[in-house]
Amino acid sequence: MASQPKKDLAFENIPSIKAKTLRINLNPDIYGTFAEIGAGQETARHFFRAGGASGTIAKAMSAYDKQFSDAIYGIEKDGRYVTQPRLKKMLDHEMGLIEQRLDRSEHPERLFFTYANTVATIDFSKRYKGHGWIGMQFQLDPGQTEYNEIVMHVRFKQTEARLQQETLGVVGVNLIYGAFFKYHKPRKFLKYLYDHIDRDTVEIDMVNFSGPNFKNVDNRLMSLQLIRNDMTDAVMFGPDGNNLLPATVLYKKNILTLRGSFRPVTKVNMDMFQKSYDIFIREQTVEEEKTIVIFEITLANLKASGEIDERDFMDRAQLLCSLGGTVMISKFQEYYKLVEYYNNYTKARLGLTMGVSNLIDVFDEKYYRHLSGGILEAFGKLFFKNLKVYLYPMKDKNTGQILTSNNIKVHPRMKELYKFFKYNGKVMDIIDYDPDILHIFSRDVLRRIAAKEDGWQEMLPEGVAELITKNELFKTAETLEPETQSEEKS
Repeated sequence: MASQPKKDLAFENIPSIKAKTLRINLNPDIYGTFAEIGAGQETARHFFRAGGASGTIAKAMSAYDKQFSDAIYGIEKDGRYVTQPRLKKMLDHEMGLIEQRLDRSEHPERLFFTYANTVATIDFSKRYKGHGWIGMQFQLDPGQTEYNEIVMHVRFKQTEARLQQETLGVVGVNLIYGAFFKYHKPRKFLKYLYDHIDRDTVEIDMVNFSGPNFKNVDNRLMSLQLIRNDMTDAVMFGPDGNNLLPATVLYKKNILTLRGSFRPVTKVNMDMFQKSYDIFIREQTVEEEKTIVIFEITLANLKASGEIDERDFMDRAQLLCSLGGTVMISKFQEYYKLVEYYNNYTKARLGLTMGVSNLIDVFDEKYYRHLSGGILEAFGKLFFKNLKVYLYPMKDKNTGQILTSNNIKVHPRMKELYKFFKYNGKVMDIIDYDPDILHIFSRDVLRRIAAKEDGWQEMLPEGVAELITKNELFKTAETLEPETQSEEKS
């Protein structure tokens, strides 16, 4: 039977950081090392101050000098040390030393762990607020040969290095405590990371769980929790389902974004993507190898039916991942907020692929009444520098007319503003679209799937219908999305 950390009910409901560290220190099974670089040894400090640390800490260290750090963990060819690969090297190296130096026969009940962080706190210029990677490898059974691992990325919002260091120490304690005592409740585990921390002091924008005790944890759902819990504004995951750090993925990239419900992905979605991508990579300043395509779903879209349906979310995610897509979930209901977010990480070319109805909504003043500068302020941010809209046409259901940037009707007060952006090349029509698929809408496909009607299969990209049928996706879906090709507002 697996040997779990011994529970002490006396500490079960004590929320303080000291209580957490003391509970770990007084547990005779938990034993490991700390390696902290860049912001002091703030996490280890809490364990030392609580008392009884000799029964928990085999080693606590920092290696601030670059040559010392390189000698221990290896040289980073790109010269970057606050990265996920660096953290992974630290964890692997330190866990290897535990295995090498501690004879398992002498410690049959010990649950080994190693905690590490590599952090850059705020600099003197205050331009860079500070960020870092935090992680740990650990056992929940002394017989485990494969370690559990939790890795996450944080962004500091405080403006003093000392405050950031203190925050890091608290997050570290919460992580270690949660790993041993809350591992079986990963959703609540994420919330516990903010124990004794104000939400506006630190942002957690990526987390990944792996290992034998997390085999049933889908990291895409964990991404969704980060958004739902207001821990961050946007999360990303790749085709393999693992979470990605947006800053790393977007850094200095040309970015083409297709926003939609993808419920399910249709031939129209893929035609919009492929045709706009073909135009995008032909832009003069765009290099294909430095370009990324993002399929974006807003949190508001996920809540279209009321509360977020996680099964529905996973159905969409599974389809997009099967098509090789990089997916972003964001809180940016307005396009200008999405563009502002991208501008934090890149100054290269940005492209937005959207349908006609979406462009009309972009020019609707009601979405910008909360801004002191109204629609002009929003457009100053939206069309700043290197952004273009690639417009996919729409067929009018009543007249059969094909609507493009040349004949759409915006509000009369917006006509001149629209003309300004249109004639300055900020809006470009996709002209080589497939006219035979303009009748396809996700809403109609979803209705047919739910009603078990025929005819929806040919409306989807190759292989998608088979995947939906095989895995019974969208089985209980409601059809409440707006009837547009990209199905999202401004």
